[in-house]
Amino acid sequence: MPDHGYDDIKHGLRQTPASISPKYFYDQRGSALFEAITRLPEYYPTRTENALMHKHADAMAQAVGQGRTLIELGAGNCQKARALCRLIRPAGFVGVDISADYLRDAVQGLRRDFPGLDARALGADITQPVQLPADVPRSGRLVFYPGSSIGNFDPPHALQLLAQMRELAGDDGGLLIGIDLPKDIAVLEAAYDDAAGVTAEFNRNALTHVNRLIGSDFDVQQWQHRAFFNAGDSRIEMHLEASTPVHVRWVGGERHFGRGERIHTENSYKYAVPVFTDMLARAGFSRAQAWTDERGWFAMVHAQP
Repeated sequence: MPDHGYDDIKHGLRQTPASISPKYFYDQRGSALFEAITRLPEYYPTRTENALMHKHADAMAQAVGQGRTLIELGAGNCQKARALCRLIRPAGFVGVDISADYLRDAVQGLRRDFPGLDARALGADITQPVQLPADVPRSGRLVFYPGSSIGNFDPPHALQLLAQMRELAGDDGGLLIGIDLPKDIAVLEAAYDDAAGVTAEFNRNALTHVNRLIGSDFDVQQWQHRAFFNAGDSRIEMHLEASTPVHVRWVGGERHFGRGERIHTENSYKYAVPVFTDMLARAGFSRAQAWTDERGWFAMVHAQP
């Protein structure tokens, strides 16, 4: 029975309420399901961000500069990096993602599309300090974190992650990051609870992944997807709710869940631009420039030390 430590999963399952880190969404199947989510009609962030980057491409390219070493965190399928590479013609690319196999395939595609680009895949957990290969230049780096994934972290952890990005960027580097802005609640909730049930499948897949990692015996059919906007904290919350009393065992532990009891799997904070640029300043990025779409739904921010 598999068990490689994963003390954070076991600790989270013992808490009240229980929780599973959203990083455990992203096994190979979870990564593919998320890619499917980005194509759903309800899921506005990806297409809004893509349109924003296309509309302001020249201004972003001028702000960022050419020939940098592009470091994408949570690179996934590298589609957004592909678009950015056409704009800024980086000297090198390092994709970092927890789903290493999925990333390696994507980086191979990037090499085919950009012959001569030194493109590498680094399987790593971005919530921990990222150790780049020793021969990656220290100067001229651009850290790229699209998709509003910074919203998955509560504000203290988001600040900590931004400070790590500041360290990764170096003194002459920069950060290009996407943030999802506050908007109509109906639009927000539909994006995280689509009619086709793809997000529900994505959420439940975390249990399948956890089963493999800690030898637990979650039955995904006993859990329902719940997603709603918490206005007080300006965040979408995703949970898995037990549809019946459930007893779950894993290597070294067990837990009973009553019917209706939840496991908290994800937050997605929605930041107004001034709130986020203040957070960037506290992380060591003193200069920031933001581009937003016409509806004010999404922003791309370029920040420098």
